Amino acid sequence: MISASFFRVLRDEGRGVRRSDSPVRAKLAAALNNATAPWDASGRRESAAQTVLLARTSHRDVRLVRNSHQTPATQMLQPGSEVAGPVVSAGEARAELAADPPTPVTPASEAPVAECDSPAIEVRGVSFSYGEEPFIEGLSASFPHGAVTSVVGPNGCGKSTLVKLVDGLLRPRVGEVFVDGVPTLSMKAKERARRVAVLAQASRPPAMTVEALVACGRYPYQSHQGRLSREDREHVEHALELAGIARFRDHELRRLSGGERQRAFIAMTLAQDTDLIVLDEPTTYLDIRACHETMELVRTLNRDHGKTIVMVIHDLDLALRYSDRLLVMERGRATCAGAVDEVLAAHAIEHAFGVTIQPHETKEGRAYTLFPAQG
Repeated sequence: MISASFFRVLRDEGRGVRRSDSPVRAKLAAALNNATAPWDASGRRESAAQTVLLARTSHRDVRLVRNSHQTPATQMLQPGSEVAGPVVSAGEARAELAADPPTPVTPASEAPVAECDSPAIEVRGVSFSYGEEPFIEGLSASFPHGAVTSVVGPNGCGKSTLVKLVDGLLRPRVGEVFVDGVPTLSMKAKERARRVAVLAQASRPPAMTVEALVACGRYPYQSHQGRLSREDREHVEHALELAGIARFRDHELRRLSGGERQRAFIAMTLAQDTDLIVLDEPTTYLDIRACHETMELVRTLNRDHGKTIVMVIHDLDLALRYSDRLLVMERGRATCAGAVDEVLAAHAIEHAFGVTIQPHETKEGRAYTLFPAQG
């Protein structure tokens, strides 16, 4: 487990300070080069491997993102580079970019898209246990490219565990998880991080600026010393602009509102430059306006920039309004998957949550009201 000094290393790099002899840096480098870290008895990676793209202290997380995808078709599912050169400060980097503007980063929506028959993400017959009792059993699901898919279900049904399985932080007892047709556990941490960006649940923000946090998204592309190349800085700048937080670049994360802070974390995933983004409860602790602003950003990233997005979300109204597709989970199993209207017609959400759903058409669009089921 990495100590809080890890964040000081990142912060110092942003100020142009080198700490090449830092034991924290050495520990992180060792973790990043660890292709096949051992697993403990519960199926979780040991602590050294957990440091890969996951800087954690006892009360805060900074999790770097990665990428994956999904498959269409409604179905009721049965149980069962580093560039050599001196380190520069953030101000010097911005001055350099202003004097010699970089080549614009091509948005994903304008880049050529490779044909791909495999889903973005496929979970095939996965079972997992935290202890003796099975937690997930025979879970199979797929997520198509090019869609916004929400995973919904009651508390404790395995949604966040599914995210960790996709992220390679947990190892299935049975079955496999694939990203673009490649088993996640066959990939080294950096390779996986270049395919899928995973943003974990919100936690206490680290003591760093917005720009320093977003720069963390470039770790999968850096060597041991972790210095930002010119290309890295271009991606950081593009991510700040895309997430709409460039004006907050020098602000401390802890001084931002909840919505602004969430945009900063999403910008970090964008700096990772993956086609697939997985978000675990991105609207938790946000007020209603910030929730809708975050969801509008998700739709923009999908519609205008070609991002495939999978998100775990508790707010059913937001899930129904902003998603293309839904996956419904109950007790560690997928019970229904498909387009929003098809899942609604199957009454899978009502069955899982014990509610009735009433859609409303307004000039602003469709909204949903949920009531406790009678009887």
